[in-house]
Amino acid sequence: MTATPPRQNPNDAESMPDANDVMHANGGPSDDDALVERTAPPDDSGTPSVRLVIRRRLPGRRLDKYLHGRFRKQSRTIIQRLIKRGDILVNGRPTKNSYEMEAGDVIDITFPPPEPYRVIPEDIPLDIIYEDDYLLAINKQTGIIAHPATRTQSGTIANALAYHCKTLAETGDPCRPGIVHRLDKNTTGIMIVAKTDEAHWRLALQFERRETEKIYLAVVHGTPAFDEDIIDVPIGQHPTVHDRYIATGFAERMGGKFEKKLFKQAVTRYRVAERFSGYSLVDLFPKTGRTHQLRIHMSHIKHPVVGDPFYGGRHVSIRQVTGRPDDSDEPHFTRQMLHARKLTVQHPIRETPLELEAPLPNDMREIIDLLRTHAKSATPPRRRRTR
Repeated sequence: MTATPPRQNPNDAESMPDANDVMHANGGPSDDDALVERTAPPDDSGTPSVRLVIRRRLPGRRLDKYLHGRFRKQSRTIIQRLIKRGDILVNGRPTKNSYEMEAGDVIDITFPPPEPYRVIPEDIPLDIIYEDDYLLAINKQTGIIAHPATRTQSGTIANALAYHCKTLAETGDPCRPGIVHRLDKNTTGIMIVAKTDEAHWRLALQFERRETEKIYLAVVHGTPAFDEDIIDVPIGQHPTVHDRYIATGFAERMGGKFEKKLFKQAVTRYRVAERFSGYSLVDLFPKTGRTHQLRIHMSHIKHPVVGDPFYGGRHVSIRQVTGRPDDSDEPHFTRQMLHARKLTVQHPIRETPLELEAPLPNDMREIIDLLRTHAKSATPPRRRRTR
C-alpha cells in the first residue's frame, strides 16, 4: 500500500517558487489559482521535468485527472503509467492515481523520452474510408487482429498502419500505435485510428464518455420476441477459459468461482431489421464497449450471432440458409456475421461531426441476399418493447 506523501508547509517560503519563476501549464490560466508551476532544469539525460506546487486543497480531484487537465496533449493513460512507474512524485514520494491533493503539495513530473517504435511496417492492404492529417478510418476485413499481442507478432492492422502512415499517435503501448478502439479478429467494419497524440486522447475521451454513436449489423439465429429491446446485463471475464467472457446470468447458474468474478456494466440496444425463417437481421447499438459485448448479449437472449461457436452460434451451410435440398451442405459461413457499419464521432481537432460508414463484406452480403431470396419471412406475433 502506498503511503500518503508528507505535505509541505504552505507557509514555508522554500516550498513555493519565486514569483519570477511562475508560469502556467500550456500558457493558459491557472485553475482558480490552485497551483503554480515552474520548469526545472533538465537532468544530465536531457529529460524534461516540471514542478507544480498546490496552493489550496482540491477536494475530490484525483491526481491523474488533474494532471491530464494540465497537460492536455498527454493522454490520461500515459499520466497514469507515469504515476505507477514513479515518474510523478508528490512531496518526493510515489503515490496513487487516486490521490487527492492538499495545499502545499509539491508534484515533480519527469517526462521520459518516448519508447522506441517497435511495430514493424508491413505492406498489408487497408480499405481506407476516410483520412486527413489527424486520423484515418478503415473498413477492417475479417481474419486480422487490431494490434500485436507481443512485440514480435506481425500481420496486424498496426503493422499495416505503420507502413501506410508517416506518423501515428503514441498510445503508451508501443504495440498499439494510433489504435483508439478495437474490433474482434473476425468482426468487420469501421475502425478509427489517430495520427497525432492530441487526436488520440480526444477520440479516446469520446469513447470513454460514451459520446460516440456505434451501429453494428448482425445475422443471428432465430427470431427475437421483441422488435426492439435493451439488454442490460453485466459482463465479466471467464474464470477458466482464456479470452472468453460471460454474462452474469451464466455465472449465477454455474455458481462458485464464477459468481466471484468481477463484472462490469454492459448495455446494448437491438432492433430487428428483418425476420427470416430461422434467422434475423439485427441492428445493434452498444452503449458500452466491453470485450465481446455484442456477441455475448445476443447469446444471452438465445439468439447468438451466426458463425460464432465461441458464444453459441453455428457455422451454417448454404442449404441451411436457403432450405433448398440441392444446395451444398458444407459449412459456408464460418465466421461471426457481425459488422461495424457506422461510427459517428466529433472530429478531435476540427470539432465537427464526423460520420463514417463501412460497406458490407462479401460474405455478409451473400447470406443476406440468400435469406431475402429464399427464406420466407417469419411471422410470429410481433411485440414491441422499448425502454
